[in-house]
Amino acid sequence: MEYLKCSAQELEREYDALMCRFKEEKSKGLSLNMARGKPGKEQLDLSLEMLDVINSKSEFVGEDGLDIRNYGILHGIDESRKMFGEILEVPANSVMVGGCSSLNMMFDAISCMMTKPIVEGCKPWYEVPDRKFLCPVPGYDRHFGITEYYGFEMIPIPMDENGPDMDMIEQLVAEDESIKGIWCVPKYSNPTGITYSDDTVRRFAALKPKAKDFRIIWDNAYCIHDITDTPDKLLNIVDECKKTGNIDLPIQFCSTSKITFPGAGVAAMSASSNNMRVFANRYSYQIISYDKLNMLRHVRYFGNYKGLMEHMKKHKAVLRPKFDIVLNTLEQELKPTATAKWTNPNGGYFVSVDVLEGTASRVVALCREAGVVLTGAGATYPLGKDPHDSNIRIAPTFPPNHELELAMDIFCTCAKLAACEKLLNK
Repeated sequence: MEYLKCSAQELEREYDALMCRFKEEKSKGLSLNMARGKPGKEQLDLSLEMLDVINSKSEFVGEDGLDIRNYGILHGIDESRKMFGEILEVPANSVMVGGCSSLNMMFDAISCMMTKPIVEGCKPWYEVPDRKFLCPVPGYDRHFGITEYYGFEMIPIPMDENGPDMDMIEQLVAEDESIKGIWCVPKYSNPTGITYSDDTVRRFAALKPKAKDFRIIWDNAYCIHDITDTPDKLLNIVDECKKTGNIDLPIQFCSTSKITFPGAGVAAMSASSNNMRVFANRYSYQIISYDKLNMLRHVRYFGNYKGLMEHMKKHKAVLRPKFDIVLNTLEQELKPTATAKWTNPNGGYFVSVDVLEGTASRVVALCREAGVVLTGAGATYPLGKDPHDSNIRIAPTFPPNHELELAMDIFCTCAKLAACEKLLNK
């Protein structure tokens, strides 16, 4: 029944029934975790054979002609740069392959621009006292954490099914020189799962920022993480920036963290030659080379880009049923109440749920009480402050399917219970 159309008496009866159900779930002493987008064991097992690809009998001279076991090759081995170039749809010579974490490379990129001008004649960002960063919301909490750490004022930019509000972005960057960048997860965004429309990408490429050192942090974390047979298509921002003469605007990132082993994958960054020159100069002081054996292990395991995409089909087979569990449960349990809405993504790692305004914090607290850990309410907004207290990020990938079913039942019970409390002013 639609809660907003119910009488107080009907809501009281619903509340009593839900409370009984909640107490029953709570008595089970469950401990279920949907807090972060971690691959589950079944996904991790898909890559186990990669650990056997190189051993003491292997050939360690790569396409570069150098011994991969030794120092050197700051930008990463040629084989790995080529593969990441195909993933990001950019030339291999614009790619730098780093360590195991794209988040670390993004942190380093911001750190670099804080201390060295990315554009000659501009100030390093730490000398800009009122520096600002644009943050599409709901968005990725760890992105916001980086800019919070470096003292940026973070300006929330509303998202819709096409991506961030481009009217707002265009106006802000054209007028304010202290705005230095924007965070973007352009394909299967975290947490909404939407992919930026072609028009949105073209408008990003055509931006005319007042700040010459404004940069688009294009975190393409889920660019090959499709979960349906009708995947989204993302327009290539680099190609579009070439058309507008804005080739220095985007800095792209991705990794194999959710493809092979989180914490033991390979990350990469792609940028224009002007940007890369500044970054490579910093890295030359920071490190001699990253783990080239791990780069080689990944490339030899996949063989080529086609082999990588065949591997991603295995992930899709694991993940599709998990998303079906989440979406089917939401449809059955919450749709009749008309108190929540959610996304139905074609890929990525999350489902974004907006519960009744003012109840997200209560839903998360109730779930925790019943043994289900979720990402904190507000985490998808800068400083953890969701002005509507409505958004909750569901991460279905980690729990086994039978645990996920239990967790979603509890989530829906808690969402309905919190809605009744709100409407009854309890």
